[in-house]
Amino acid sequence: MALLMVHHPLVQDTVTLIFTITMAPGTMVLTITMALGTVALTITMPEPIRVLVTGAAGQIAYSLLYSIGNGSVFGKDQPIILVLLDITPMMGVLDGVLMELQDCALPLLKDIIATDKEEVAFKDLDVAVLVGSMPRREGMERKDLLKANVIVVGNPANTNCLTASKSAPSIPKENFSCLTRLDHNRAKSQIALKLGVTADDVKNVIIWGNHSSTQYPDVNHAKVKLQGKEVGVYEALKDDSWLKGEFITTVQQRGAAVIKARKLSSAMSAAKAISDHIRDIWFGTPEGEFVSMGVISDGNSYGVPDDLLYSFPVVIKNKSWKFVEGLPINDFSREKMDLTAKELAEEKETAFEFLSSA
Repeated sequence: MALLMVHHPLVQDTVTLIFTITMAPGTMVLTITMALGTVALTITMPEPIRVLVTGAAGQIAYSLLYSIGNGSVFGKDQPIILVLLDITPMMGVLDGVLMELQDCALPLLKDIIATDKEEVAFKDLDVAVLVGSMPRREGMERKDLLKANVIVVGNPANTNCLTASKSAPSIPKENFSCLTRLDHNRAKSQIALKLGVTADDVKNVIIWGNHSSTQYPDVNHAKVKLQGKEVGVYEALKDDSWLKGEFITTVQQRGAAVIKARKLSSAMSAAKAISDHIRDIWFGTPEGEFVSMGVISDGNSYGVPDDLLYSFPVVIKNKSWKFVEGLPINDFSREKMDLTAKELAEEKETAFEFLSSA
């Protein structure tokens, strides 16, 4: 209870206000008592959500966890119970990550649980971010990691996501998505650098297919803001040979270039892309914009076979995604889209053969 003495200019005497705050799970009731009566205000407080990050002792998670904890991903008023999962040999490192998160003194973090036990980590989750996998080394393609993975997380992202979906049939397959937002952001960045604008001025690029060197970065439907007006990227650049050549290979090989330069795979940019991906699921995509996301291909209108985890352009509302429909596909795009679908079908076959024999 709190007392506040105030003087109102229309009232000769000082008025005493008595504040009573009653806390209950998810709500706060503020009762104000004064001479003229009592007013009760009920303020709804969000319940904490339970968020799991696997591979939590790794370098991507290290860049990601602070963004989750400070409200950049789920909102500045959303309390979080953060669950950190890693393998037993990494628990010492994970303890250090736990201490750092505690030392950040983030008010939205209501609890932090560090564990090496899947039955603890996966209990009562709202969101699971499956980050950890065997690191990709220089000269390796993502598909080279297929037979090395035991827990189905990390790269190769599309096929691992499909396998996770098949392994958890009680969860709607539409609830599974894989990260191609890093490739999407790379494509936006390359266009922005070429035109001398910021990445925020570029929208509606598309990553079709696999998170691999066969992915197809497509800017046929992309727009860029120049001098206050939106124009098509092809019209703005007037450089078809670059857009159909160097631009595509740069985005396709960007991960390998990062590994060659820093001797480690992308971490900071991957964490940023994960944050973007989750935030769009949570809050939706802006009106008139779509993003790239690896989702189940069932029911698409672009000729991609069903039952693949394929990156499409999507819009998101109320935490549900939908394909962007009706985009015209030229012959150049068709060939690229089919090539990456073929690779995904081969990955799927390899993964399922391995799992059936394990």
